[in-house]
This record gives sequence, structure tokens and C-alpha cells, in this order.
Amino acid sequence: MVATQSLNEWLPHILDKPWLDSLAPELRVILTVSSLTLIPVIVISMTAFTRIIIVLSLLRQALGLQQTPPNSVLIALSLFLTVFAMSGVFEQINKNSFVPYTNNSIELSAAVNNAIEPLKSFMLSQTDETHFVRVLDMANVAAPKSRDDVSLIHLVPAFMLSELTLAFKMAFLIFLPFLMIDLLVASSLMALGMIMVPPITVSLPLKIMVFILIDGWTLIAGSLVQSFL
Repeated sequence: MVATQSLNEWLPHILDKPWLDSLAPELRVILTVSSLTLIPVIVISMTAFTRIIIVLSLLRQALGLQQTPPNSVLIALSLFLTVFAMSGVFEQINKNSFVPYTNNSIELSAAVNNAIEPLKSFMLSQTDETHFVRVLDMANVAAPKSRDDVSLIHLVPAFMLSELTLAFKMAFLIFLPFLMIDLLVASSLMALGMIMVPPITVSLPLKIMVFILIDGWTLIAGSLVQSFL
């Protein structure tokens, strides 16, 4: 409990410390390069990537395809859909943080704070209040009085829990029509006495054909992007 409170007090204010702006240029370069290792963590935990990659992965399982499309293709598609869905957030970060900092209009600490704010607003808009309250209960802290008082330590896990929940709900709806095809094929083969024929041998091409006819990839991608608006 004490460790959680100490971390909660330390993290939001560390970027405001003057030592960030007083570092030597060489040390600031080293700090910047080292911080690049956190980019995958930020992408996974603070953007739309988690929901998109989970839905696409479960879609592949619903189709009965184990390694097609490959993981690299799904990750690349998820990244581009994430950029597309969060284009407004990234534009705010570029306008309020990256461009002013490269023009030496603001200091490093202000640039980082300006970059965090759009991400924080995005996560707040996508976080289920129930999950946020449960995270606060686990941390044994009082509810924040305003949006500005929300701590990233509590917001990020609540956001990820909301993303996981919604991703599985979307995947369940995607699974249903493919499950019906599997059941119909299995029942038909059983009625025809073709017990030795694996149902997946017949249902797999049928599911792929149906998915292509309805332009499934476009529908899924459009639904994922629209779910963030």
C-alpha cells in the first residue's frame, strides 16, 4: 500500500523536475535513446493496438486458420489501424509537443506533459467506469475529483481491462456465424453417414468463401476503427 502511494506521488511529478532540462546535451541524447525502449510498452498499454490485435487474432481462430495470416501481417495491420484510429490524438501530440520542442519553444518536461495529455484523454474516453472504480478499489484510493486528477497508474490498467473486455465481446460476436457453419457442416456429415470425414475439412473452405463474399476484412477493420470514435 505504501509502495503504491509513493509511486503514485512520484510518477506524475517526475517530469516536472528541473533536472530534466538542466541535463547536458549528451546525457539528454542518451536518455532519449533509452526511452525508445518504452515505445512498445506505450503502444500496447496506451493505444488502440490491444483491442485490434486481439480481435484480429481471434478472428483467425474463428476461421480455423492457425498461422494464416502470419503474426507479422496481423501486427503490421494492427499498427496501421491503430495509427488510423488515433490519427487525431497523434496530430495533437505532434502539434502541441513534438513541433514546439523541435523548435525550442518548450522544454523537455513540458513536451512530455503535452504528449501525455492527448493519450490520457483518449484512454479516459475508452475506459469503462466500472473497471476504473475496481482499479481504484484495488489501490485503496479515493476517486479523483476531476479528469485532471486521474493518475496514469490507475488509468492505464483500467484502460487495458476495458480494452480486453470489449475485444473479447467483439470476438464473441465474430465467432457466432463461423460456429454456426461448423455445426451445420458437422450435422450434415453426421446425417450423411460420413463420420470419418473431419468437419473442418468441409467447413474451412466454406467459412473462407463466406468471409470473402461479405468482404470480411474490410468490415472488421471498419468496425474496429469505428469502435474508437
